[in-house]
Amino acid sequence: MFTELNNLLNTAPDRAEQGKLTLLCDAKTDGSFLVNHFLSFYLKANCKVCFVALIQSFSHYNIVGQKLGVSLTTARECGQLVFLEGLKSSVDVFFQAQEEPHPLQFLRETNAGNLQPLYEFVREALKPVDNRGAAWRCPVLLVDDLSVLLSLGMGAVAVLDFIHYCRATVCWELKGNVVALVHDSGDAEDEENDILLNGLSHQSHLILRAEGLATGFCRDVHGQLRILWRRPSQPTAQRDQSLTYQYKIQDKSVSFFAKGMSPAVL
Repeated sequence: MFTELNNLLNTAPDRAEQGKLTLLCDAKTDGSFLVNHFLSFYLKANCKVCFVALIQSFSHYNIVGQKLGVSLTTARECGQLVFLEGLKSSVDVFFQAQEEPHPLQFLRETNAGNLQPLYEFVREALKPVDNRGAAWRCPVLLVDDLSVLLSLGMGAVAVLDFIHYCRATVCWELKGNVVALVHDSGDAEDEENDILLNGLSHQSHLILRAEGLATGFCRDVHGQLRILWRRPSQPTAQRDQSLTYQYKIQDKSVSFFAKGMSPAVL
């Protein structure tokens, strides 16, 4: 599974940290394996998860989850997972009358100014429930990926406001975590994406950046992962700590190794 990544981050499913914002970023590669890792990680940790999936269908994530030892179908049926399927929901917004504000209501608005309906969906999904049912651990918001909101017409400031309110509710009020993926296109003219990426980078406690190899495609090394821990409360010299590993994605796992230390090379 993703035991190696847990070891790199010094985390385990039975002791998930709380109150953190984790930024996932991919540049010239596909960083979806990071999303799948955190989804399975928090489900195994018995956390309540709200997954705003704007890229793939539920069945896609469920198939990958089964390979990683979790069933999204079971998690959703028992109330542990609240899943917003962006691809399907967008069709509902356009072609079905909505009695109440839809989380993706901005798609029907000519001048969409904010993501309040989406925030209300997240808050409702993760609010504490006083019943005798399952007692979930800390709530988690997972978004895949925020760059899609820019492509759909939202401004970077509106997306940053959305994350700010989600952090205020999930991280501070409910003592949970937020994990979001942002795509780095590398286009210097894409100012909105740069504003979003830079704004989130300054707020994040942990940044995982997956990058393609500068040398191009390699069968035995698929990319490199930069890990940056940010500790605002520490002295300047000790505030940030970073490590870089190369990785190879396999069917049910990801192998990590120091740069130039791939088993294929050795």
